[in-house]
Amino acid sequence: MLAGGRGTRLQPFTIAFPKPLVPVGDHPIVEILLRQLKRAGVPRVTMSVGHLAALIMAYFAQRPVDGLAIDYCHESEPLGTAGPLSLIPGLTERFLVLNGDLLTTLDFGDMVRAHVQSGAVATIGAYRREHQIDLGVLESDATGRLTGYIEKPTHSYQVSMGVYVFEPEVLAYLTRGERCDLPQLITRLMAAGQQVQLYPFDGYWLDIGRTEDYARAVDEYSTLRPLLLPDD
Repeated sequence: MLAGGRGTRLQPFTIAFPKPLVPVGDHPIVEILLRQLKRAGVPRVTMSVGHLAALIMAYFAQRPVDGLAIDYCHESEPLGTAGPLSLIPGLTERFLVLNGDLLTTLDFGDMVRAHVQSGAVATIGAYRREHQIDLGVLESDATGRLTGYIEKPTHSYQVSMGVYVFEPEVLAYLTRGERCDLPQLITRLMAAGQQVQLYPFDGYWLDIGRTEDYARAVDEYSTLRPLLLPDD
């Protein structure tokens, strides 16, 4: 669980406490994720912490998630989103990596099963996003002659959800203590000819990276809660 960032895009909420502890409804974002992982059968979570780490550790010391072991990997200096994996001991079995600031109804167990079936070394949760250009788009040839005029086109993209399944051999592509982000790691895997798979998901997913995203999460949480925490 990646929980070490400063959350600068979510200020002023993250000035006094870390982004994963920002509350959505009656739980911090990260606690919702931990409860979902426990429900999916995950026995242990290592949280990669840095900024205001003591607050995260104190919170779960007082409010542990029953049936889920939580330990911590502390970054003395920022190592990106993949670099902290090189510091975590005991990653000898298949494991999940996810951002600690997302809200989703993704079935983590189903994603892992799809990963195993594919035979890939890495699987990325993928979500389709559409972006409309609010202007007329002009197309031309090398001489400047107009070849097309498209009014306010909509482009569709598959984006990373910030949820990954990895086989332990991906750690061979990291150097201990080296700064590395997950896109860099994925690029290294593909360059080495390793199979990287997508897991398309069309349910609810929200990356709570900006104040407007947080406002949306708070607004939608009461409706989503039975889907996010069905056993709560």
